[in-house]
Amino acid sequence: MIFINPKTDYAFKKIFGSSESKEILISFLNALIYEGNPTIEDLEIINPNLPPKLEGLKDTYLDVKAKLIDGTLVIIEMQVLNVQSFGKRVLYNAAKTYAFQLEAAQGYRLLKPVIALTITDFEMFPNSPEFISRFVFKEVNKNFIYPENDLDLVFVELPKFTKGQEELETLADKWIYFMKNARSLTSVPETMDSIPEIHEAFNIANQAKLSREEVEDLDRREQFIYDQQGAILKAVQEGIEQGIEQGIEQGIEQGIEQGIEQGIEQGREQGKREEKLAIARQLLSQLDNATIAQVTGLSVEDVQNLRGDS
Repeated sequence: MIFINPKTDYAFKKIFGSSESKEILISFLNALIYEGNPTIEDLEIINPNLPPKLEGLKDTYLDVKAKLIDGTLVIIEMQVLNVQSFGKRVLYNAAKTYAFQLEAAQGYRLLKPVIALTITDFEMFPNSPEFISRFVFKEVNKNFIYPENDLDLVFVELPKFTKGQEELETLADKWIYFMKNARSLTSVPETMDSIPEIHEAFNIANQAKLSREEVEDLDRREQFIYDQQGAILKAVQEGIEQGIEQGIEQGIEQGIEQGIEQGIEQGREQGKREEKLAIARQLLSQLDNATIAQVTGLSVEDVQNLRGDS
């Protein structure tokens, strides 16, 4: 068997956010948010439609939204690329979802909690070894939780999860293993197949059940992501190499040791800028200048110059 990659937008939405995904999503959320406890018994998937076929393939992330029985809103996002200010975007989207619950003249008492579950294919918190992190509002000195603690940010960092099939113990382990490794599997692991919701997730992810057009569209989306990742890595590497080279040349006059140090620092800075430019080039055909500038951290003028060069 061949399974589609759940980290791509279409596959992620198809598995977790379509009309047939309710039981799968309940199990997934209970595993990652509530430590496998059956806290969520029912939910409503909001807008359970698959993403449209996009000519420019502009989406590298996609939200799945659900409403729990008590009115709590859950945003689930899969993010593949580590773009500029991504952490701020997570907080912004959670705050926006919280605020947009109210219509004009409605009271604050009607606001319901928002949980933002973010799965990343990169490390967000390099100083922490944990692959699941949870953030809430707490008092700084006494560490007690804010009484109206209505915003809850949960992060799952896939690169930090290194367990093999024989090491999978918890429901969270098995779901994270599915997210990270489904694309490379040829059969459903026995330790996971006994869980009905994971079995059904593999069933939905079975490429044999897709039309040829769906498979081709998925391949294009996946290749688009790989191309962007490659462009970022290449830009960073070239920036570092260029900076080191420049630094060494300066070091001939000012001292080899000092020059290499300056070169590495210049390389890092140059690499960051090249990374932003590489991402911006990929987005020129999909977004306007202001949005690209906001996403990448470049100036609108920089984006306009790129558009003029292309």
